[in-house]
Amino acid sequence: MLRGVNRVVLGLAGVVLVCVGGGVLAAGAGLSVPSWWPWDGRDDVLLSTADRERWRDESWWWPSVIAGLAILVLLALWLLLAQLRRARLTEVLVDSRDGEGALLHGRALEGVLAGEAESLDGVHRARVTLKGRRAGPEARIRLQLEPYASPARTLSRLSGETLARARDSAGLAVLPTEAHLRASKHGARRVT
Repeated sequence: MLRGVNRVVLGLAGVVLVCVGGGVLAAGAGLSVPSWWPWDGRDDVLLSTADRERWRDESWWWPSVIAGLAILVLLALWLLLAQLRRARLTEVLVDSRDGEGALLHGRALEGVLAGEAESLDGVHRARVTLKGRRAGPEARIRLQLEPYASPARTLSRLSGETLARARDSAGLAVLPTEAHLRASKHGARRVT
């Protein structure tokens, strides 16, 4: 949900900036702009002569303005690239031993890992996310344990059985995994 809100806010900010910039360019080109627009003619400027000359004697002013704007542009580009980056791995390269390899959908491998993890004794729910490169995926597993489960035994079986089968079936030498374990809350038992 937060990502959706983030993208909507960024989209609205982008639309506002494009509209304001387009209005300034239209006024500068002599095209018709609304009467309420502050710059409505070819001879209007964004900064008046008094505003531009206020800091003229200060040698630090224009380099600091240019540096600040450059930092803002770099931050905006970094934020844009961070938004476009995929959080999940869409496909995994499987060694098919024929020299070419095969592609396995990341969601399929996530589903199989989650299903096998949920079949372990004491695991109530499992969520799996694959990240990294398609030739070297990394797994993040979140396990919700039953109140009676032993975390050490569950983690041992997860790494020794579930992840070992996934590595072997996908032909991966290693499958780095980060596991988060959380116990389910349970109510108090009634005593009669």
